Amino acid sequence: MSERATREETVDVVWSGSWVAERLGVALEGDGELQELLGLALRRNPKRAHLLVSNVLGKHVPQRPSVVHGAGFELGERVRALLGAQEARRAVVLGYAETATGLGHAVADGLRDAPYLHSTRRPVAGVEQAGGFEEAHSHATSHLLLPEDRDLLASGGTGADASVLVLVDDEFSTGNTVLNTIRALHALHPRERYVIVALVDMRSAGDRDRLAVFAAEIGARVDLVTRSTGTVALPDGVLERGQALVAAQEAEQAEQAKQAGRAEGSAGAVEDADSAPVTRVDLDWPAGVPDGGRHGFTPAHRAALEAALPAMADRIAAELGDAAGPAPRHVLVLGFEELMYAPLRLGTALEAALGADAEVRYSTTTRSPVLAVDDPGYAIRTRLVFPAHDDPADGPGDRYAYNVAGAGFDAVVAVVDSTADTPELHAPDGLLARLAEHTGHVLLVVLPSYVPATAAPTGVPGTPTPAPERQEPAVLPEPLRGPDFSSYAPEDVGWLLQDLSDTELEAPTEEREEAIQSGGAHYAESLPVEYQPSAEYQALFTAALETSAARIARAVGTVTETVLAERGPRPVLVSLARAGTPVGVLMRRWAQHRHGLDLPHYAISIVRGRGIDATALRWLAAHHDPADVVFVDGWTGKGAITRELAAAITEFEASGGPAGFDPEISVLADPGGCVRTYGTREDFLIPSACLNSTVSGLISRTVLRADLVGPDDFHGGKFYRELADSDVSGLFLDTIAARFDEVAGQVEAEAKELLAADRAPTWEGWAAVERISEEYGIHDVNLVKPGVGETTRVLLRRVPWKILAKRGAGADLEHIRLLAEQRGVPVEEVDDLPYSCVGLIHPRFTRGATGADGKAVQGA
Repeated sequence: MSERATREETVDVVWSGSWVAERLGVALEGDGELQELLGLALRRNPKRAHLLVSNVLGKHVPQRPSVVHGAGFELGERVRALLGAQEARRAVVLGYAETATGLGHAVADGLRDAPYLHSTRRPVAGVEQAGGFEEAHSHATSHLLLPEDRDLLASGGTGADASVLVLVDDEFSTGNTVLNTIRALHALHPRERYVIVALVDMRSAGDRDRLAVFAAEIGARVDLVTRSTGTVALPDGVLERGQALVAAQEAEQAEQAKQAGRAEGSAGAVEDADSAPVTRVDLDWPAGVPDGGRHGFTPAHRAALEAALPAMADRIAAELGDAAGPAPRHVLVLGFEELMYAPLRLGTALEAALGADAEVRYSTTTRSPVLAVDDPGYAIRTRLVFPAHDDPADGPGDRYAYNVAGAGFDAVVAVVDSTADTPELHAPDGLLARLAEHTGHVLLVVLPSYVPATAAPTGVPGTPTPAPERQEPAVLPEPLRGPDFSSYAPEDVGWLLQDLSDTELEAPTEEREEAIQSGGAHYAESLPVEYQPSAEYQALFTAALETSAARIARAVGTVTETVLAERGPRPVLVSLARAGTPVGVLMRRWAQHRHGLDLPHYAISIVRGRGIDATALRWLAAHHDPADVVFVDGWTGKGAITRELAAAITEFEASGGPAGFDPEISVLADPGGCVRTYGTREDFLIPSACLNSTVSGLISRTVLRADLVGPDDFHGGKFYRELADSDVSGLFLDTIAARFDEVAGQVEAEAKELLAADRAPTWEGWAAVERISEEYGIHDVNLVKPGVGETTRVLLRRVPWKILAKRGAGADLEHIRLLAEQRGVPVEEVDDLPYSCVGLIHPRFTRGATGADGKAVQGA
């Protein structure tokens, strides 16, 4: 297909990026075609306010279908020429949802013999995931891979190895998303060659170098095929000024709409116009042909579709001709979010059917919110807003159609799949009603949602059938959030716990210790009485917080940067309640402050000897990809919880629970050498270890007791509202977060060094604990609690026997010495200790082992 045939029409003499460029100083620098291909718009986004708007993609800007398909087809032909015909037949094409699903399909057409798959944000009941990944700059980021043929990515469905994976996106901005995808898929199906395809390559020089380093790292060749190349020049402060400009424009438009007495979704409607009729068109879609590439699309499917397209286009043209009034000359074929390719090909066929007597354009709806400004120098002139109509996995919300209102279309052909043919589509504020305000005739085409053979309940395997009713999972409880449960802000953390605040669970420390050591009770079946610090101890906490804030901020930044680098750009933080929860909140704040990321964060219960909360894991799997979950804790001692979590995840999967959770824990401090991902391996004072609930959102430690927690319940916890006057949870977070900018340079250097280092666990702490257990005649590692944090817990919650302090340890142990003095516990200085201190629980405890005041006796 020639360049002349594929070049888009240039209608406006004004560049559709000039409005943004003039106000913010943003500039596109590159080859001569760049401004023809791209305009600029603005959006609410904490990381990147500007949006590159393609004129040939068919997403935001209506364009001739032949131009849209031709742009992708030509890229596919270039890939075929690069690979050679023989290797092209062994390639698999993967496109990105939602924007590049149609582009990727057109690239596969240009390759001729390649099967195609696109990622999706719509889970399909009964179809097992073959993978998933995150997209750094997208409005909605979670991508799923749901091929019907599990071997598609490995072999292209041929049974032989697929030698090349071709990844297609609309723009190549930083390369993060594509590199993350290749890294994940290379681990599953290593191959020698990858080809990245995009309409425009807008990477910086540093990003280009990173691609070369990455290719060498995985030992594969990575080629790049693009139509145009350039960069985006961004002046200092452009993000903040862009956000302010968006806010000002939205406020102005809201006021104008208010004065005009109309809703945003109907902005730009012709006043007093009658709604256009809606006509349903039955296309007789070819049996066995998927409606898109969500589950895979083979060359055989392509041939069947090509043969059927002319007849389907004739049916649409006949309905357009039957409309009252003059024959429509300006027609829009409007696709639906990920459903881009089928509407696009219907559009190309309709162009041929209507000939020169009509102008056909093509675009699709989208879930991405973008500011609309009615100016010829701005890429998004108008927008229609309507509710989601496909019961999306991420819940209800607004959807958008851009540059449709005011475009003068005589008719709109709306194409959806059967899953999206819902009451919301036909509602008074739904998509069809919004379209009817701006055109003379609306045609509705409903394609049968393809159901893979593995999921189809009836019918011939592989035959498209109406989408099955969504199978709702068993009702699971919802997370608890502040201020109703905890003093944390609701966005800081969702507690996967049940509220036992009205249940009496506290017991005196001595009674709990005797019951635990005698085997009569488990420590998680009751709660210790909350320690109320003296004024002296509270002052010590405040001083320690101020002294260590920068040190903790560095550790928070280092562990967060490591997680972002190794676990993708948008991990789901899951802290182990409750010691891990302040750390999870701080990691979330670092990601938001430094990168503009709004990371999900939940707190989950894990109990030594009883495992992790399986109901909470099921909840996480129902709402997120398990592979994205990163477990977070405060510190390691001897590594008991590290081992507990690994065993619990294995048991959970073996019992039929969803697979894919990574049991590795990320911690602030790893003095025991038990994990790979940490902020530091130094054993120093983390002030949140000094207190109990008053530094952890006023939440108790977690409770697991058979009479309170059923098989489908979350583990329990209490909210100590009555301790609000003593709460320092917010002070702890704010004091550390205030040091983020101060330590940013150190964090960058430390994270870079860690990522290149050997971080394999040494389990040094476990060996020390075993040695101490035997040397002191305890013979039970569970009664040896190493590290500043664990020693503090012993003094606050258990019956301590002795404290071992590393000789010469200084300020980090001031609170330990004070607590030991208050409880009558000796502090013994020792050499050759890998920790700053170790707390020893009384090894033969009965209530007779303490005096009437509950203080520990000196002898064993």
